[in-house]
Amino acid sequence: MTRLSVFIACSLDGYIATPEGDLGWLERAARPGEDYGYDEFMSTVDALAMGRRTYDHIAGLDPLPFGEREVFVFTSTECEPREGVTFWRPTPRRAYATWQERGLERVYVDGGLLIGSFLEEGLIDDLTLTVVPLLLGAGRPLFNSGRPPAALTLTGVRQWPSGLVNLSYDRDSGAPGRALA
Repeated sequence: MTRLSVFIACSLDGYIATPEGDLGWLERAARPGEDYGYDEFMSTVDALAMGRRTYDHIAGLDPLPFGEREVFVFTSTECEPREGVTFWRPTPRRAYATWQERGLERVYVDGGLLIGSFLEEGLIDDLTLTVVPLLLGAGRPLFNSGRPPAALTLTGVRQWPSGLVNLSYDRDSGAPGRALA
């Protein structure tokens, strides 16, 4: 069964970017020598799924920093073709079914709106939130309102010398999900 995972940073007040979409605050908060568990997490990932805005932040990198992992970018607009990147717009359930059919074991879901759409369908299995000790005051929220409640179980807490904290959660076993329509 394909596992869908989130690994994302947010400010203490719950924002993933400034109102303009800037991520510079996050880069300024990071310290040399601290990867916040990212490399360990990525070693378990077969593919990445991201929203178009998230992709736009890394589109200029050549090569992309994901090794041989395939990248699935959810977008409704035309994109310049790129090797190893699939631009598409299936529903979360259809995407999950495709990854399942392809035998992918773990897909990293990234980008606020995309994460929200997978959460709405009960398809996210685990979340690692890296909380940055900074109050942005405004910005793009980690979670948009309007989705159904989701019960989670805390599975780990890891503190870094910089003050950043990883909070790891699994979806409660009794939570709805995986039944594909």
